[in-house]
Amino acid sequence: MAAKNYILDQSVAEKKLRRMALEILENNAEEKELIIVGIEESGSVIARNIRDLIGEFATQIKTELFSIKLDKRAPKEVELDRQADFNGKVIIIVDDVANSGKTLLYALKPFLDHHPRKIQTLVLVERSHNSFPVRPDYVGVSLSTTLQEHIFVEVNEKRVLGAYLT
Repeated sequence: MAAKNYILDQSVAEKKLRRMALEILENNAEEKELIIVGIEESGSVIARNIRDLIGEFATQIKTELFSIKLDKRAPKEVELDRQADFNGKVIIIVDDVANSGKTLLYALKPFLDHHPRKIQTLVLVERSHNSFPVRPDYVGVSLSTTLQEHIFVEVNEKRVLGAYLT
């Protein structure tokens, strides 16, 4: 089995997450509450890390963590783990990799019946194959890749272990 071609190892991924958490705080300095929504599986782990880092840096900002379940290949059904009032709230949708923008676009679906103040997006890795009008607001690393290449983000239950290209 060939060695994995890592583009981010665990320590670099953690630095990227710290930087993005600080960017979120900088861009939402006046907010009292942030809703962090992770797209299952890897996006939920990244979202939990971002929420924890925000709590570490800014104890006065309340954060609430949600998760979205959807089939990334055919995202007809989009399920939020629980309902809440998102009116007037700042929502940050988190995923591992942005490729075409399709997953981030469909992840907006549960919030369309509400009137949030802002919806922002965060990805650990952004690729340059956008087919939909969604661009991440917060990006760990941007890569130009071919359509044949794939990026995988490795996580365990609590941490991002790295990201590699195949």
